[in-house]
Amino acid sequence: MTRIPRATLDEVRAFHAKMMAAASNSADERLERIFELVPREAFLGPGPWQIMVNRRYLETPSADPVYVYQNVLVALDAGKGINNGEPFLHASWIGAAGPKAGDTICHVGAGTGYYTALLSMLALPRGNVHAFEIQESLAQQARENLEPFEGVSVTHGDATALPLPACDLIYVNAGVVVPPVAWLKALKPGGRMIFPWQPAEGIGLAALVTSTESAFAVRPLMPAWFIPCVGASDANQCTRAPSIPEARAIRSLRLTSDQKPDETAVAIFPDMWFSTLDLSRKSGRPCGNSIGEHR
Repeated sequence: MTRIPRATLDEVRAFHAKMMAAASNSADERLERIFELVPREAFLGPGPWQIMVNRRYLETPSADPVYVYQNVLVALDAGKGINNGEPFLHASWIGAAGPKAGDTICHVGAGTGYYTALLSMLALPRGNVHAFEIQESLAQQARENLEPFEGVSVTHGDATALPLPACDLIYVNAGVVVPPVAWLKALKPGGRMIFPWQPAEGIGLAALVTSTESAFAVRPLMPAWFIPCVGASDANQCTRAPSIPEARAIRSLRLTSDQKPDETAVAIFPDMWFSTLDLSRKSGRPCGNSIGEHR
């Protein structure tokens, strides 16, 4: 019987990067190489690691890094349910948000810095990433892990209460009932924000917000569930909660200081409201088509 040689770690990492690039659904030719260059295990602490399967953790048989090159959550703080997120989901987010060379990026909920590192590579040259992490121990680990990467700063603190620089991209890795107004105002013209929108029980949906001249365009993406974002996860802030079909039908976001909610509003908060009005349609009619499931 012919013995098939085991793949090397470099081969496993290279194939994982290829799958990540495919999951991104992006034409950005840099992605596969950058996904390959940044070793996930370097941001997870020493193995063996705790991998989440069906809402419980299983320990890897050893500290062989090959085990983390799967589309799985890996515990950063199992007691608090804080994980390094699923690679294919993040690849899809990166593809949708389109980080570019020279971008100023804010990463909210950086954990130990793995996805921060990927974002920083995509912002080269001349770009920079401002990472925020509210857990002090994780923020310290992120600082150490990110020392080799250019243009990265790590702040320990609550990103909902701290000033953000003018941003081309805000990348949020914590569940948000409603994004802070300050985040929206930090977006440059054409700037994007991607975040897990969790406005009501049973609703978890990634949303991509783009700053336009008149308002904020919104594109709902795939289902997404994250631990709540401190400072932006008070469900009582929602005075009109959407149904699941309504959440999938959102196409724009407006500040109430600019315009009061109208008949297209499907989710209303004190400072902003989400609408089915598609800003790209000249007719100005609400869009009734709901997004399909991400597969």
